[in-house]
Amino acid sequence: MALLKSAGMKKVNFAGGEPFLNAEFLGKLAQYCKVVLKLESVSVVTNGSRVTRRWLDKYGAYLDIMAVSCDSFDEETNVKIGRGTGNHLKTVMELSQMCKEHGIKLKINTVVNRYNFHEDMNRAIERIDPFRWKVFQVLIVEEENGSEHTLRDARRFRITDEEWQLFCDRHQHQECFVPEGNDVMASSYLLLDEYLRFLNKGVAEPTESILKIGVKKALEGVYWDEKGFNQRGGVYDWSKDGCAEGSAEQNLDW
Repeated sequence: MALLKSAGMKKVNFAGGEPFLNAEFLGKLAQYCKVVLKLESVSVVTNGSRVTRRWLDKYGAYLDIMAVSCDSFDEETNVKIGRGTGNHLKTVMELSQMCKEHGIKLKINTVVNRYNFHEDMNRAIERIDPFRWKVFQVLIVEEENGSEHTLRDARRFRITDEEWQLFCDRHQHQECFVPEGNDVMASSYLLLDEYLRFLNKGVAEPTESILKIGVKKALEGVYWDEKGFNQRGGVYDWSKDGCAEGSAEQNLDW
């Protein structure tokens, strides 16, 4: 984390898997990033099932954004997708309330796929009222989820660009709506794996670990789509106090 901060990192997002499988370590990471590194924004992506009020009482002050994955507001659809066993919406609503109580910005992440592209989510989103609703077109990466030989085979979730556009047209009037199609998603993130290697999704092999070669050298071997980053609104009001918008954009030289 300190190496990344020295290289210019202003925001970090912890994702998985499920980060709350190791909740105490996650909390200490968030605390370190805010108190010691003084990052502008610390966020986490979770399915919500392991987030507790006790954790938020202890570590919520060090978290700017909680992003919860919610792919449908119909429980039968969630089960088809593999999101929970029938009580995921209850979890999302409880987490929404806890975030409000702890002053944490709530973001909803939705992956639009074969089972939910037809759904009208407007009323549910208005009820939850997230500050940001990230909507992703399901992405098939051949070496990760694109064949019968990979750990997961997501080809049954694939939708056409026309079906993706139908979903976007249905929800684009929502102020919090931030769509990400396949054309801007794949290489517009700087992603580190558990070995602290930058990933080159669908482009090349991961870099060597930043612990071995340093951040600057590792970044020379990663493809980052800056145009796609800007197109998807990569810089936004990402801090609790709102200080990040505008200040970060000038120094995003990665």
